[in-house]
This record gives sequence, structure tokens and C-alpha cells, in this order.
Amino acid sequence: MKEARINNGLSQNDVATILHISRQAVSKWERGVVYPDLDNLIKLSDIYKISVDDLLRENNEGLKSRIEENNTEIKDSLEKSKRVNTQFYQNNIEGLMLIAISILSTLIPPLGLVIPAYVIWRNTKYNSLYKTIMFVSVIAILVSALSCYAIISDNWIHPANTTVYRIK
Repeated sequence: MKEARINNGLSQNDVATILHISRQAVSKWERGVVYPDLDNLIKLSDIYKISVDDLLRENNEGLKSRIEENNTEIKDSLEKSKRVNTQFYQNNIEGLMLIAISILSTLIPPLGLVIPAYVIWRNTKYNSLYKTIMFVSVIAILVSALSCYAIISDNWIHPANTTVYRIK
């Protein structure tokens, strides 16, 4: 690339200005540290008035290895992204399920004291709904405690003195 640039009487600054990139990028391309993307490669071939094949021929082996490295990095990144997305989706589903369990446990007051405590223990900071789950669980425990108190109070502490009359 350097030879083609010099043959056309251009400096690195000239090429950088034409391509709207930094001079350092041109320098890195010429040293083989990095390679231009396809768009810039086509523009370079137009600027230097040579084919893309001729432009790359001198660095063909380095380019092939760099392309292979890039392809491997892309595959690794995609795989990692899939794992992260799957984990995020699973955390959201788990969070929604924990909220639902806490809310439903208030329907049976004694269980409403135990199940939300389990939900709080099961909840992790990595869950996207972490604070919401904590809040809902604490409210569920309070509601269940109030319900349990009402049941115990009505049946054993202050039983109602209801008289049933039979109509004859």
C-alpha cells in the first residue's frame, strides 16, 4: 500500500484527508498492523488507480490470517452475546415468577409468611427485577402477617359471641 501511495505522489495525510480518517490509520494499514475495511479498500484502489487484488497481493498472507482472526473473534462475540441474551431472558422470567409466587402466597396467610421469605432468599442481585422482588415480597409478608393476626384474633383471642337463633 505504501508503494502504491508513493507511486501516486500522495502523502499519508493526503490519503487520510481524502478518506476522512486519521493519518495514523493509514500508517497502520501500511505497516500491516490493521487492515482497511472493504469500503476503504475500494476507495484506496480508486485513489491509487490499481485493482483491489493488486493492492492486497503484497500483504495477502497477512490479510488472510487477519481475516481468519476477525472471523474467529466475531464468532466468539456472537456466541457470548447469545449466552448473555439467554441469561438475561431467563433472569427476567425467573424474576416475574418470583413476584407472582410472592403475590399468590398472600391468598393463604400462613404460607404468605414463609414463601415470600424463600423468594427473598432465592432472589439474586443479578436479577433485573431484584429491588421489585424484594419490595413485593416484604409487602406480601406484611399482608400475610396482618391476615394471620386477623384469623387468630377472630378465632382464639377475641372470638365473636354470635348467637344463632332457630326459627320454628
